[in-house]
Amino acid sequence: MTSVLDTLDNFGGDIIEPGAADYESARRSVLAAGHPAYVLRPSSADDVRAAVRFAAASGLALSVRGGGHSFAGFATNDGGVVIDLSRLAAVSLQDLPRVRVGGGATWGAVADALAPHGLAISSGDTRSVGVGGLTLTGGIGWKVRKYGLALDSLVGAELVTADGSLIRADGQENPSLFWALRGGGGNFGVVTAFEFAAQPTTDVFHGKISFPAASAGPVLRGWADYLRGAPSELTSIVSFANPFAGGPDAPLEIQVLFDGDDAPAAGAALDPIRRLGPVLTDDVTLKPYGSVLEEGLTPPPGIRLVTRSAFVGAGSVSPVLDTLVEEAAAGRSPFIAIRSVGGAVSRVASDATAYAYRQAELMVATTTIGPEPVIAAAGPGLEAFWARLAPHVMGLYANFLSTATDADVAAIYPPETRRRLAAVKRRYDPSNLFAANHNVRPQ
Repeated sequence: MTSVLDTLDNFGGDIIEPGAADYESARRSVLAAGHPAYVLRPSSADDVRAAVRFAAASGLALSVRGGGHSFAGFATNDGGVVIDLSRLAAVSLQDLPRVRVGGGATWGAVADALAPHGLAISSGDTRSVGVGGLTLTGGIGWKVRKYGLALDSLVGAELVTADGSLIRADGQENPSLFWALRGGGGNFGVVTAFEFAAQPTTDVFHGKISFPAASAGPVLRGWADYLRGAPSELTSIVSFANPFAGGPDAPLEIQVLFDGDDAPAAGAALDPIRRLGPVLTDDVTLKPYGSVLEEGLTPPPGIRLVTRSAFVGAGSVSPVLDTLVEEAAAGRSPFIAIRSVGGAVSRVASDATAYAYRQAELMVATTTIGPEPVIAAAGPGLEAFWARLAPHVMGLYANFLSTATDADVAAIYPPETRRRLAAVKRRYDPSNLFAANHNVRPQ
């Protein structure tokens, strides 16, 4: 009897089907659980080519898994094919400061490999997050204001396209595809290797400065005003209204990273934040950059995370902060985080990559956590919360987004960006094989 697997030619990796000993773990990503028909773990780029050809011939839905942290659940599916890149995780340092990173590597592994050489790559803030998903859609992390997004450090990529071809994309070879990869997500193929230009790094000053919830208004406004002109070595994240720490009474926490080991310079950069209000705690210390990246948490079964985000331009900072403070004080808001952007991000032209919101000063994200009944009950309030923000925010940041509607895609990619992405999609994936993403359709 002929099996569909008979069409999977020259595949040297793992093939995991329902009933296999490791299927239970293989069917899950970090934030979602599916029941795929086949989980394929390639061990080489040629295996990826075979897996892509198999998926295309099978007619089944295809998911590509790097680190598996997709909030929208893109890293698994029901009844389809999952290409799990976890065995393609090598970090090659043969041509420093250029670094070659496998498509299944995590940022913690990259940071550990580069640390002995005094190098790092601007990335996210979690060790277990995959290099691929984060880079292809942005990469806002602790070096963002000094060195830009993770995708700004990308100098080349190798990927398998929908017809099973292994090609290269950089500034000279397939430049339109290289433009699209830097912000266009997983729409164009399976990236088997990334090439980055690493940046020099020292130990960094990092920690948390917290203030009483009652001081949230003036502290937030002072923080945003200061970050607008702060040294680019300083990156910061504010979080408040934490439902697990008191909700409306939870302290407002300002996480800071000063990218350097000069204590007087760090003090000069951080002291204006310390003067914003009555400080409850201050644990800023000098530490290795790699230790700043947090360990990612896997929610227990039955617990969901719903996240949503938007960007804030300079002219809208004040009304956005006022709205957030009011919502938090009312005791009905989700967990709120605000990330400073600007700096090196804004020094890149808005059309230079497919990441379009270069001039935003802030990125706001909300997170709701709980079992399904809690998520459902919070839904109307969350919609009302974002409806209040809507007149003052723009776009969406795909890496902090649990949904994947047409409206979401239109917000992630403004019309001209989306038009260019669709043209690249038509060339490299005309049948839309790679649709499990914030999908830009080829037509």
